[in-house]
Order: sequence, then structure tokens, then C-alpha cells
Amino acid sequence: MQTITARTFDIGYMDTLAGGDSALHRLDARAKLLVTLLFIVSVVSFNRYEISRLMPFFLYPVFLIAAGELPAGYLLHKVLAVAPFAIFVGVFNPLLDRTVLFHVGPLAVSGGMASFLSIIIRFLLTVTGALCLVALTGVNGICAALESFGVPKVFAVQLLFLNRYITVLAGEAERMARARALRSFSSKEMPAAVFARLAGQLLLRAYSRAERIYNAMLCRGFDGRLPLPRQAVFCGKDAVFVAAWAVLFAIFRLVDIPQFFGIFLTGLFK
Repeated sequence: MQTITARTFDIGYMDTLAGGDSALHRLDARAKLLVTLLFIVSVVSFNRYEISRLMPFFLYPVFLIAAGELPAGYLLHKVLAVAPFAIFVGVFNPLLDRTVLFHVGPLAVSGGMASFLSIIIRFLLTVTGALCLVALTGVNGICAALESFGVPKVFAVQLLFLNRYITVLAGEAERMARARALRSFSSKEMPAAVFARLAGQLLLRAYSRAERIYNAMLCRGFDGRLPLPRQAVFCGKDAVFVAAWAVLFAIFRLVDIPQFFGIFLTGLFK
């Protein structure tokens, strides 16, 4: 029960972070969304063996965390929670591609190992960038920005509903877990059969609750659209933010920064 309560609080914590008052929080949501999209496209555009050229892109999430005063430990915990999915995607690459690409001292690095490391680095970059966007903007702001970019309103409404009513589902699960704990004298973990029955009941209760919520919304004039927050005027500081990061991403993509610094430092110590 305590775990469910903690998870319920954790779901809304990102929106709590989005209520901050840093300079990044005050930027237009469209600027932050556009820069994040450019960041993700730039990261995923490299070939599957690139490792060193991805490193400069860590500057973006580090800047967002520092300038936005975001809790780095909390974001790292969220990233690590979904890291097994990325690991599972590339874990067999070292077994399938054993061609040696380069050597790091006496260690030979195969193509499969390089592609696996590249997948992990891209995952860390893209997921951290997306989490920082949510923590700095909030789901409501992101949906409003998507709608202003021409994304269908039905998609924005569904995204808002998902964010809002997942807490309702978690609340139903918390009440069911509390009721079971109060009626049970066993301190053991929940048996699989009991868990299956509770999951079925949770599905039925969630469906019934959703129907009541929908009827209540119809009574209040819901017509398939939700009032999204008005976007602030896209001003000069937003344009500078987008332009500066777009130029940096282009440099990171077109220029091998690690190689450049490696040659420069090698020349210094000759």
C-alpha cells in the first residue's frame, strides 16, 4: 500500500517540478518543445557505431538540469527505471556482430559492442531530454504547444486524459490494496491468484469510474475539446534559445568535436 501511495505521488511530481520559476520555466513551451525535437532528431541521426560524437550532446540535458534547478537524482532514477528496455534491445548485438572496429589499448571493440553502447547512450540522451522537457513545461504546456504546431486536438486531449486520470486509476488501486490489507492477517506477499482477481476488479472499477466521469463532463458541456492554457507570445528570448541550440546541435552533428579536441591536445603535448 505504501508503494502505491508513493507511486501516486510520483506521477504528479513532474507537474510539480513544472511549476518552478527559473528562466527555463518561463520560456515559451513551443520553444522548449522545438529544441527538444531538434535534439532528439540530431541524436538519432548518427550511424549505429557512433559513440564519441554523441558525447557533446550531453551538454543539453546537463544545461537543462542545472539552469532549470531540476533534481538530477530523481531524473536519473526515472531513466534507470526504464533502462532495461534499452538494454534488452541491444544486448545481443555483441553476439551477432563480432567484426573488430577499433582497439582501446589492448581491448578490441567489436561492431556489436559499439552499436550496443551507442544504443545505451542514445537512450540516455533522448529519455533525459524528454524528462527535462516535461519537468520544465508540464503536460498541459506540451499539449498546448503540440496543438499550436497543428497536431490534431484529439491527440492532445487523449494525452491530457492519460496524464490526469492515471492518478484516478492509481487511487482506485490504492483503495483496493488498503481494503485487502485491513481484511487480511497475513504479512506475506500477495498470491498470484489474489492479484489476478484484484486486477480484474480494478479494471471493472476503472471502467465504471471512467463512465461516471464522462457523464459528469457531458453535463458540464464537454464537446470533445479541453481548454488548454493560452500560449505566451513567442518573444525574442525564445527565438534566441531555439537558434542557439539549433546552431550547437548542427555543430555537434557536422563536426567531430572529440576528434578535434584530441588532435588539439595531442599537438600541445608534442
